[in-house]
Amino acid sequence: MKSIQHTNLEVYVYQEAKEGNYESGDTYFTYMNEDYFLCAIADGLGSGPIAKQSADVIPVILGEYHHETIDNLMRRCNELMFQKRGAVVAIVKVDFLVKTIEYSCVGNIKFYMTRKDDDKMIYPLPVMGYLSGRSQKLNTQLFAYNPGDLFLFHSDGVVLRNPKKVMQNSSDAYELYQTLSATIEHGDDATFITVSLLQ
Repeated sequence: MKSIQHTNLEVYVYQEAKEGNYESGDTYFTYMNEDYFLCAIADGLGSGPIAKQSADVIPVILGEYHHETIDNLMRRCNELMFQKRGAVVAIVKVDFLVKTIEYSCVGNIKFYMTRKDDDKMIYPLPVMGYLSGRSQKLNTQLFAYNPGDLFLFHSDGVVLRNPKKVMQNSSDAYELYQTLSATIEHGDDATFITVSLLQ
């Protein structure tokens, strides 16, 4: 488990490789400064080293260009997928100054957000497909957040039958992490990130 403790948020990351593989075809990335938090999950097509080769493009790009817009980051990642297997990718940016979350996804990585003050769950629909170097439609979405809100995103190796109930029964990111890690169905590449927004 990787964790980040900060006055603005708490983050917990889980990752495991598919049974029989030494390396996961999933990759994740986190970066934070005083103004924003950026995180991403990439799931390379297939599994093992070939999938990892595609997924590993994402932390390289985001590490160097984290200050750019999410759309620009997605385009840069897509360009470097040329002649690789390809990957599904989700990027989330939390702006502490204006209290917003930006989200963009191409492929089947899931994002859920619950608000402390009501029982609604935000579940933005991703763009279908994957990054492969070909021209790709993007649909970056913006949400306001309040202290106490909680979000989760995960690769397809994590199966959630009732994400709303699981999240509403979790008081914070750590409890959500504990619940998911105890109930996850092992056997596939699996990555998830839980985040509590504190202020």
